Amino acid sequence: MQAWRLDSEHDLRREAVAEPAPEGDQVVVEVSACGVCRTDLQLVRGDLGLRRAPVVPGHQVVGRIGGTGERVGLAWLASACGHGRACLEGLENLCPDAQFRGWTVDGGFAQQALARPAFAFPLPAGVGDLDAAPLLCGGIVGYRALRLSGIQPGGRLGLFGFGSSAHLAIQVAVHWGCEVCVFTRGSRDRARAEGLGACWTGEYDDPPPAPLDAAVTFAPVGSVVIAALRTLAPGATVAVNAIHLDRIPEFSYDLLWEERSIRSVANFTRRDATEFLDLAARIPVRAEIEVFEFGSLPTALDRLQAGDIRGSAVLEVASSAGA
Repeated sequence: MQAWRLDSEHDLRREAVAEPAPEGDQVVVEVSACGVCRTDLQLVRGDLGLRRAPVVPGHQVVGRIGGTGERVGLAWLASACGHGRACLEGLENLCPDAQFRGWTVDGGFAQQALARPAFAFPLPAGVGDLDAAPLLCGGIVGYRALRLSGIQPGGRLGLFGFGSSAHLAIQVAVHWGCEVCVFTRGSRDRARAEGLGACWTGEYDDPPPAPLDAAVTFAPVGSVVIAALRTLAPGATVAVNAIHLDRIPEFSYDLLWEERSIRSVANFTRRDATEFLDLAARIPVRAEIEVFEFGSLPTALDRLQAGDIRGSAVLEVASSAGA
């Protein structure tokens, strides 16, 4: 089969490799589409260290289980032990033995991928394969970030950055009746945010109309976290939706005073995935996508790095991997 593999030097190559052989309860998933995420870019650039090499990146996988044809989605969390303290407390995303698709196990930039059935999620009917792919990372993790921010229905929420995850999260927040303020560079993204229901848009350092009840940062830049902290009402939280930041700069304790808080968002749980996918079908959440042929993965990553993707980039695997 054809696969894109990343070696120990962070060199990404398209190669012909053996089809994966399932072990234990694993199943083979015939991949039809896979979203291209900023985390994939951080792995390729070397911002995020490799846990395994070579590895097939890609963790927003849509495909069908071989033999049954059942359509499923595979996401960043590929497995967890199920019996340790974190798993028993409902925090399998923090399991020390967790495996992550596209990082510690092979992902979806290939014609086939292995999966454990308990971590393969049924997808909403009526959502095409290409449209479903972004829901499996930006959607699920964005939903967890909203939950961890503590935002309540009708509250005033700030979203900092407006890429793949934020354009899905805003649809959930608007459905909850939140007043959403979006902070982002560029008039094009601000116009998109307004079209999706933002009540106010501005630059990262612009003051919102009133203090925020919660904020979520999507931009992988530490200074944006501090910009978000400045906007909070007392007792409010900034949830940092990023697996990697450059650094968080020094800041005055006055910004944290009055019980404001900063918390990271690490991965997701299966509960997050099933809740979000159910909610996404009911709202419905719609991803704005740009489709790339299988052989054009490097172009998609370059465009993502340049900030030139409108919505989410998706690799079409099934119909173009042989080209």
